[in-house]
Amino acid sequence: MEFENIFDTHAHYYDNRFDEDRESLLESLPQRGVSLVMEAGCDMQTSRWGVEYSRKYPHLYCAVGVHPSDAGTVSPEDGYLEELAKLAKEEKVKAIGEIGLDYHYLDYSKEIQQQRFAQQLELAKELDLPVIVHDRDAHGDVLSMLQRYRPKGIVHCFSGSREMAEQLVKLGMYIGFTGVLTFPNARRALEAVEAIPLDRLVLETDCPYMAPVPFRGRRCDSTMIVHHAQVMAGLKGIDTQQMIDIANENGRRVYGISL
Repeated sequence: MEFENIFDTHAHYYDNRFDEDRESLLESLPQRGVSLVMEAGCDMQTSRWGVEYSRKYPHLYCAVGVHPSDAGTVSPEDGYLEELAKLAKEEKVKAIGEIGLDYHYLDYSKEIQQQRFAQQLELAKELDLPVIVHDRDAHGDVLSMLQRYRPKGIVHCFSGSREMAEQLVKLGMYIGFTGVLTFPNARRALEAVEAIPLDRLVLETDCPYMAPVPFRGRRCDSTMIVHHAQVMAGLKGIDTQQMIDIANENGRRVYGISL
């Protein structure tokens, strides 16, 4: 069955794994059922890349921000916040992200990560933009900072508990899920989906990462979203196209994209 109206709310097409066929792949997405893609920046270079490429493709939007794994590469003194604010004036920049905390590898200290996260949360509030939040092994601190700053936006690639999902929904956040929903060890993610209202769920790939079953180990792209959309739809007792349509509407609402 062919599916349409897919909104991949989190992708990284700047990644070098797309170097061989990036242009043709991006060009083909609308004919393959993908109507919208949100390209998420991870540092200043990829944020600029997203702005450039969003000008080239009508279906491509972008977010600008500095990922926690790059937190130590910028500082307020080097003017990164001012540059992000300037980039955010571009018509197709719809969020600040991806930003957040990652305690798994700890490329930079918790303190540095928290400082950059707070600075970008404040910037998003000033600009009245949603945020795209990265949270890996940092659930308590991420939740605490979201409770403090109260942004609008998405916690992407959600890996927390059902209880955390419920708290995020109370804060007004949307929650994104990737191909993880198809993995054998997805119990926590599946329980979280069950707890989240339909109007707060979004679909994403995080491509080229997180390819769903049956593509695990391969490069992911936005067309693969149908596989975890099917899982999400089954948990919610609706058909897959309906789930895709609802997730599309939710994504457009949080990002402020009107069609």
